[in-house]
Amino acid sequence: MAELQTLARPYAKAVFELARESGSLKAWTDRLAALSAAVTAPDVAAMIGHPKVTRQALADALSASLGESIGREGQGFVRLLAENGRLKLVPLIAEQFEALRAEAETRVDVEITSAASVPDAQQAQLAKAVGSRLNRQVAIDWKVDESLIAGAVIRAGDLVIDGSVSGELERLKSSLEK
Repeated sequence: MAELQTLARPYAKAVFELARESGSLKAWTDRLAALSAAVTAPDVAAMIGHPKVTRQALADALSASLGESIGREGQGFVRLLAENGRLKLVPLIAEQFEALRAEAETRVDVEITSAASVPDAQQAQLAKAVGSRLNRQVAIDWKVDESLIAGAVIRAGDLVIDGSVSGELERLKSSLEK
């Protein structure tokens, strides 16, 4: 998997630079999402790399089926990826593009799972505190998991803050077993 990530990186960086220079980050997010959905569809995925389907034919079919949803630049990108045999990398390219975009926009996606639903006023306070702690704009996905007993778990990329009772009990159990 690391090798595929490495292969996808230059394409993601190139698309990101193009999108940033032209001010079209959102448009490229949409293009890459549409292209990812297309290449992961079972029928299309089966054609990628099939010996009877030429790279040019595959690029033409994808460009025609996606049409204006990916625009002229997106169609050129499809042709480039097809010519280089890299269409299977599109989901990884999209993922890396989004990471580059989030960093450039100083925003981060955060998932907060609490033991009970949190009132709107407290959600706003917690969002502000998390944003301040991470020094970024945050987009929060709120979830409820009653198995936490009480408290919450906050996930932002690699950072995990477990302030739940079940997490504390698990840590206590682990220390007692040592």
